[in-house]
Amino acid sequence: MAKSKDSVSLPRCKAPAFVPLYRTLFEHYRSGILTQKYQPGAQIDSINEIQDVHGVSRETAKLVLGMLAKEGLIVQKPGKGSFVADLGPRKPVWGMVLPCYTSQMESLLYHLGGEAERAGRTIEHYVDYNSWEEEIRLVGNMVSLRYEAVVVVPTFDESKTSVFYRRMASGGTIVALLDHSMAGSYFPYAIQSHDLGVRRAVEYLLRRTNGAIAFVKNDIWIGRNMVQELMEATFKSALEDERTPRTGHVVDHLRNLTEEFLSEREIGGIFCCDDMDAIRVLGRLREWGIGVPERIALVSYGNTDLARYAVPAITSVDCHAQAMVTTVSEIIRKGRDGQNVSSCQYVIQPELVVRAT
Repeated sequence: MAKSKDSVSLPRCKAPAFVPLYRTLFEHYRSGILTQKYQPGAQIDSINEIQDVHGVSRETAKLVLGMLAKEGLIVQKPGKGSFVADLGPRKPVWGMVLPCYTSQMESLLYHLGGEAERAGRTIEHYVDYNSWEEEIRLVGNMVSLRYEAVVVVPTFDESKTSVFYRRMASGGTIVALLDHSMAGSYFPYAIQSHDLGVRRAVEYLLRRTNGAIAFVKNDIWIGRNMVQELMEATFKSALEDERTPRTGHVVDHLRNLTEEFLSEREIGGIFCCDDMDAIRVLGRLREWGIGVPERIALVSYGNTDLARYAVPAITSVDCHAQAMVTTVSEIIRKGRDGQNVSSCQYVIQPELVVRAT
């Protein structure tokens, strides 16, 4: 049949790949073991229970358990059932989980790599892209693989992960939080005080200018960002605490920071949540012919190489990445020596480093 004049040829859609049922069930139980829904030593569903719960054949149920046993995730005991494998000796490996990859995260990873090397350990790192499910899967997998330590920069919404960490059986693997924690009272950690860092930045900008202050957020990462919510709340609070409250403007995304925006609102100071955005702002101000800091003062958060080596060098809040990493490495050493590190909780105080902007 000839095509009508108005017909349109549509591209063919590729059918989704078929996933065998046994593979789906295997991944279901594997995920449950790695996230410790089934803890080490616990009995797992029998062949009959897998049949009843999932409506599969005996052969499929038997295949699933066989695959779990082959990966070392379970131990099958004739006449007794299948049990989640106990955790064995630890390996001289440190793992690190990051919620995103930024200049600040790179700095933390760089310093932790140096600490691991000095301790005679190797380090492996993974990015969970701010997914709490991926975070607990990665941590659970490293505990199962018997890493000596796992250092976690938590996802930005820890309300989803706190239960996992509270009931986690680490088998001697030291799990510690780094950089930030909104719900870290259950675990050892070495974190920074974002609240204090923001206050010091705002106080500096208020001294530098009589104009309004803009707070530039970074919203490129999916999901909720409790850390940035805290920083924004502190920014507003710091302005309200002034005897003569100064006008503050929150910019949800860098694209909204235009030349017109700055002029109409009489912006005299800009605070960026990270060094990368501060460099972009610095470039735009230069392009618009706006003097820094003569007309607008600029402060960033992080004090990574980007802030130090920018031209002009950027005034930045130093969160002391090296100090945080050194502290968390000391927690690992104590745990390795058999000390109880559950109460090892440290908050590093940031400071403002004033430079050309």
